[in-house]
Amino acid sequence: MKILHTADWHLGKRLDFFFRIEEQKEVIQEICEIAEAEDVDMVIVAGDLFDAFNPPVEATELLYQSLKRLTNNGKRPVIAIAGNHDSPDRIDSPDPLARACGIIFVGYPHAVIKPFQLPDSFEVTKSDAGFIELVIPHLPYPVRVISTAYANELRLKQYLGLSEKAESLNELLYKSWKNLADKYCDSSGVNILTAHLYMLKRGGEILEEPDGEKPIKIGNADVIYSDLIPHQIQYTALGHLHRYQNIGGHHAPVVYPSSPLPYSFSEAGQKKKVIIVHVEPNGAAAKYETRTLTKGRKLYRKRFEQIDEGVEWLYANPYSLVELTLISDTFISSTDLKRIHESHDGIIHIIPVVKQQQLANNPRAAINLEQDMDDLFKDYFKSKYGQDPNSEILNLFKEVVTHTKETEE
Repeated sequence: MKILHTADWHLGKRLDFFFRIEEQKEVIQEICEIAEAEDVDMVIVAGDLFDAFNPPVEATELLYQSLKRLTNNGKRPVIAIAGNHDSPDRIDSPDPLARACGIIFVGYPHAVIKPFQLPDSFEVTKSDAGFIELVIPHLPYPVRVISTAYANELRLKQYLGLSEKAESLNELLYKSWKNLADKYCDSSGVNILTAHLYMLKRGGEILEEPDGEKPIKIGNADVIYSDLIPHQIQYTALGHLHRYQNIGGHHAPVVYPSSPLPYSFSEAGQKKKVIIVHVEPNGAAAKYETRTLTKGRKLYRKRFEQIDEGVEWLYANPYSLVELTLISDTFISSTDLKRIHESHDGIIHIIPVVKQQQLANNPRAAINLEQDMDDLFKDYFKSKYGQDPNSEILNLFKEVVTHTKETEE
C-alpha cells in the first residue's frame, strides 16, 4: 500500500505581519495533487494542523476543504492528529461529520475512535485508546495505526496511567506502545505509528526546534527516544520539527516530513517535502520516497553593502519574503528606504548596520557648551556614531525641539 505522510501545516500562520494563507492554499493544493497522482491508499497529517488554538475562519475552511479532498470522496482514510499548536477539543469537535467524509481526527493521546463503516468505503474494525485498525476494500489485509497526539508531559502521564513509581515519560510511552503493538500488530497487517513529539535517536545529534515554534523540549524532560518504538512498527510518521529528516534509531524509518512552507527565516533554503510510504504486511520495514514541494514564496536572508545592488536583487526576486541587512557608512536616507520598499512587496525586516568609523584611540574632543542646540546635537551625534548626522536626522531633531518648546509654552 501507499501512504502519504505530511505534517505541520500551521494553517493561519503569519510571518511577522505577513499573512500567508494564499501560499498555504497553493501548497496544500499541491499536496492534494500529489496524493491523487500517486493514488495513495491513506493520508496521515501528523499534527500542528493550525498555528493557533483559535485559528482564523479562512484557516479552518482551508483545513476541512483540503482534508475532504484528500479523502477522494470518502474512499481514502485521512488520519489527522493534534499537535502542540492545536486545541485538541477543536480538532475533535467536527468528529461525526468528519468521519462521514472519511476524516479521522485524533485530538488526545488516549482517544478512542468508535468503530464505524462508510458505505462502499473503508471501515474501522477495531479500536482502543490510541489505536485503530482499518480495513480498506481494495487491500487484502488490515492497516493498524497507533497514534499519540500531542500533550505536555504531565497530561501524557495522566493519559497513559501514571503508576505509583516515578516512571519517566519514555517508560510510560514504551509500555503503552508495546501493549498496543503486542495486542494488535502482528505481521498479517501493516503497522504504523504516528505521533507529534520531540523524538531523537538515542546518542544522536540534538535537533533544533524551529524559530517561533512553541517548544516541546524543555531540557531533556520531553525528549522521546526512537528505540522505544515497538519492533512491529514498519514506519513512524512524526510531526513537530520543520526540517525533513529520518532520525534513525529503529529498524524502520522514523521520519519528520517537514512543514509544507518555510515558516521562519531559520528555514530559509530548506527543501520542503511530503513522504510517499510503500509498505506491505510482512513485518519488514517500509520503504519511502520524498516529493519536493514547489509552491509558496521562498525565504531569503540577504546582505548588501550597496543600496543599488540590493534594489536590483529585489526586483529580480519578486515572489519571495526577505530579511534584508544593509551595511553602510551612513544611516539609510528616507529616499533610499522608499526605493527599497517600492522595489518589493515581501520585505519583512530591514536591518541597518552602520559601520563605526570613530577610532578607539582618538582622544575625545572638548565640548563647547556655549554652542546653540543644533551644534550641540551635531557634536553629540558625531561622538556617538563617528559621522555627522544627515539632513533627515537634523530635520527630525528640529521638529522634536520645536514640538517640545510649543508644549512647554
